[in-house]
Amino acid sequence: MIQRIQTIFLVLAAACAFGLFALPFATSAQSAEATSLFADGVYNINDHMGLLILFCAAGGLALISVFLFKNRKQQLLLGRFAIIANVIGIFLMLFLMYQEGAISGDTEADEQLGVGLPVLFLVFAGLALRYISKDEKLVRSMDRLR
Repeated sequence: MIQRIQTIFLVLAAACAFGLFALPFATSAQSAEATSLFADGVYNINDHMGLLILFCAAGGLALISVFLFKNRKQQLLLGRFAIIANVIGIFLMLFLMYQEGAISGDTEADEQLGVGLPVLFLVFAGLALRYISKDEKLVRSMDRLR
C-alpha cells in the first residue's frame, strides 16, 4: 500500500541495504596482498560472505515487509529482524575493517559513502517501525470504540 508513509521508509531502507552493492565501505591507495579485504584496494560487501548475507537479509526483510501491510504484527516482527541483521552487519563490517587494518599496519583505508548506508538503513527502518506501531495502536483504539 504505497500511500502509507511506512511503505516509503521501508523501500528507502531496502534501497540503502541493496545500495551497498554499488558503494564500497573503504578504499586504499595501495593494495595490500597480506589482507583479504584490501587485496584489490577496495573493501565492499562482496569481500566477506557474512556481510553479503546479513545486508541482503536486512534489505530483503525490509522489502518483504512492504507487502505485509494487512498484517502489521508480522510487519513489525520482520522489521525488527531486519534491524537486528543490519546491526550485526555493521559490527561485522567495522570489526573486519579494523582487524584487517591492524594486521597490515602499512595500509591506510579511507572510509567511503558505503559506511553511512547501514546507518541510514537504521534510521529509515526505525521510522517505519514507529509509524507501523502507530497504525496498530490506532486500529486497536478503533476496535475498542465499537
